[in-house]
Amino acid sequence: MRRMNMVQAINLALDEEMGRDDRVIALGQDIGVNGGVFRVTDGLHTKYGEDRVIDTPLAESGILGTSIGMAIAGLRPVAEMQFSGFSYLMLGQLEGHAARFRGRTHGKFTVPLVVRMPYGGGVRALEHHSESHEATYAHIPGVKVVIPSTPSNARGLLIAAIRDPDPVVFMEPKCSYRAFREEVPEKEQGFEIGKAQVVKGGDDLTVITWGAMMRPTLRAIEEIQQHRKVSIELIDLLTISPMDGDTIAASVAKTGRCVVVQEAPKSFGPASEIIATINDKVLMHLEAPVRRVTGYDTTMPYFGRENDFMPNADRIRRAIEDTVDF
Repeated sequence: MRRMNMVQAINLALDEEMGRDDRVIALGQDIGVNGGVFRVTDGLHTKYGEDRVIDTPLAESGILGTSIGMAIAGLRPVAEMQFSGFSYLMLGQLEGHAARFRGRTHGKFTVPLVVRMPYGGGVRALEHHSESHEATYAHIPGVKVVIPSTPSNARGLLIAAIRDPDPVVFMEPKCSYRAFREEVPEKEQGFEIGKAQVVKGGDDLTVITWGAMMRPTLRAIEEIQQHRKVSIELIDLLTISPMDGDTIAASVAKTGRCVVVQEAPKSFGPASEIIATINDKVLMHLEAPVRRVTGYDTTMPYFGRENDFMPNADRIRRAIEDTVDF
């Protein structure tokens, strides 16, 4: 095994898939010669050449429109939007064409493309660089939305996304890019889009989160268990859409209590959909209301206040303790 950070693991996944399948094409602004703004594609241009690692103009709609054409023609494009806050310029292509083409052609054509985009706060970035708007993409029928939380699952999920027959938005929590390392197996791990992961088993309460929020959630759980005997089950959602309602329901049916942690603003986010799923499937098992720990219904503030916007271990710990004590 090799110890890697998330940037290295994503680079490894791209390298593995480009080496395995010459239909895999990477394209985006500055991803070639410069290796990307976060150096995620570093070395790939030298190894695979300018025909497979393509530097594009600063034109998000054009990047995705080109990728759609490539995918319909039989290639497997992996398009990078330099930051998620810039990706809205390609939204018309995604919703109007990539998401609809399978249905439009009655299944004759699919659009096997991946849109990679760094997202989220915590790195003292500028405006339009720190949003957490995964719900925007998850609300589009025909689009899958994946968010890794560790180097290992980033590598496995990106491989699964590249091989998927439909468009996948792959959102990378940039504050986790180089925050920590872990061992990544030499052999490919099998990750399935649409399946959540039970990170820690427990019986008293379920916590559900994803992406960069995994680390403060783990810290909160550790703090609680230093002074209280509480058995907490932790679920890493991994795929926002399609959401793994069965794993969520099975856990909450067992524990009877749940806290959902999301970096995104509170209203209309994935946490709301998780709570609706719990109500639909296991409402009568609940022993306390489901609580949300979220960002606020404001634009992400500038870096001087972004840490006040984002959920932290203290807020998560208090929500867990309040739910246990209800």
